Amino acid sequence: MTQSVEALLDPAGESLLLAEWDRLADAGLPSSRRAVPSPTHRPHVTLLALDALPAGAEDAVAAAVAGVSLRVRLGPVVIFGPHRDRYVLVRGVVPSPELLDLQQRVAVAAGAGDHPHFGRGRWTPHLTLAPRVDRVRLPEVLEVLGEGPAGSEVQVSRFRRWDSDGRRAWPLGDG
Repeated sequence: MTQSVEALLDPAGESLLLAEWDRLADAGLPSSRRAVPSPTHRPHVTLLALDALPAGAEDAVAAAVAGVSLRVRLGPVVIFGPHRDRYVLVRGVVPSPELLDLQQRVAVAAGAGDHPHFGRGRWTPHLTLAPRVDRVRLPEVLEVLGEGPAGSEVQVSRFRRWDSDGRRAWPLGDG
């Protein structure tokens, strides 16, 4: 399935996104909120996702994120899709030079510098708000979300690996 490297938000930033998940779910709309909470299911910016991380790449990726701490600005709601007549709504993350550099260091460390979605100039930083939104529900979802925390700055200084096969996550870098 998927092996990914993810940037985690500081507690205040995470609260902003969780509040958006809750507003959608409480309105009976598609949301990233899970019916049964899980400690591994949390807002994150995916820096890289591959079918498999090459042998030895995890140490190089951990070195690429070690000691990194940066402010990122949340952007507007963005609609991805359609895929099978459904959309994914995300909160964009403004691609600062520092964030773009970090993502490229991670991609190169994992040997994925030319990946079609994570290679230079191909990555779209975002935080997922609502997967699998039917076209007819888009106006409702957008109304509930409103402007939200667009323009807010949040801190990113923790990174993790996610293994979707094992449904587990662990810290990278300084943890």
